[in-house]
Order: sequence, then structure tokens, then C-alpha cells
Amino acid sequence: MSCVLRPAAPLDASCIGDILHRFERDTAWMPKEHSAAEAIAFCDRMIARGWVTVLERGAPGDVVGFLAQDGAEVCALYLRPDMCGQGLGRMLLDHAKRASAELRLWTFQANTGAQRFYVREGFVEVQRTDGHRNPERLPDIEYHWRATKREAAA
Repeated sequence: MSCVLRPAAPLDASCIGDILHRFERDTAWMPKEHSAAEAIAFCDRMIARGWVTVLERGAPGDVVGFLAQDGAEVCALYLRPDMCGQGLGRMLLDHAKRASAELRLWTFQANTGAQRFYVREGFVEVQRTDGHRNPERLPDIEYHWRATKREAAA
């Protein structure tokens, strides 16, 4: 099955909002603070800012994941749960790496799967906080990535 990365369009807000909301709803340690409509509105704002790349797999419109990037900051990277473990997150992250020689991002300390993924993809832990900087007030970790000379030359 083929995969396509493309800039998100306004009509994608519903699909990516659903992916984001499902993560909040289905993740036991995540506070349940947002409605599906709020998740869609949040994703619509990211799309309007030009931050979002979607990953379609199969038919056009079959959005299975997305990455939001504001310059060097990876603001969000989410996949539908049934799409995890297939290299699709790496595909989105590689797209971000091609757009910037340095990246930074935050993930929650409770999200051990994301931590393993980012370390495997070359990110280095910079700091941990008690959660004072994020709206969920969950302890988090900041990661940075910098392109190697070989990657920068490619």
C-alpha cells in the first residue's frame, strides 16, 4: 500500500482532530480535558498556520497520521493506533528532519513508547520538568536532534 505525505488542507482537520482526540481518550494516563470538537478546532488552527503534514495511506483522504512543525519545533506527531509499528512515524519524522537541520520536541514522561521512538531516531534528552510548562500539568521531557554532517550534506 502506498503512502503519501502532503500539506494538510482545511478539510483534514476532522481526520487529524479525531486521531488527536482518540489518543487523549484512549490513553489511561492522559487527562480527559478536551472534547472531539475542541481537538478538531485545535487542529484547524495548526493547519491554518501551515504547520501540518498529513500521511495518507491507500486511497486519497485516508489520513492515518500527521506531524505539526513550527520551524524547528515538532509540535505534534500522531498516528492512528492501528498504524503504529509500521515505520509511518519515522516517515513523518524524516520529513521534519529534511525541513530543518535541528529539531526539538517535548513528550510526556508517561509516554515511554514515544521516548523509545525519539531516542531510536537520534534525539537526545535535554531536560525533564514537573509539568509546569504544559497545560496538562504532566511531567515531560524535552528532546533535541541535530543533523549529522552527512545528513546535512544530503
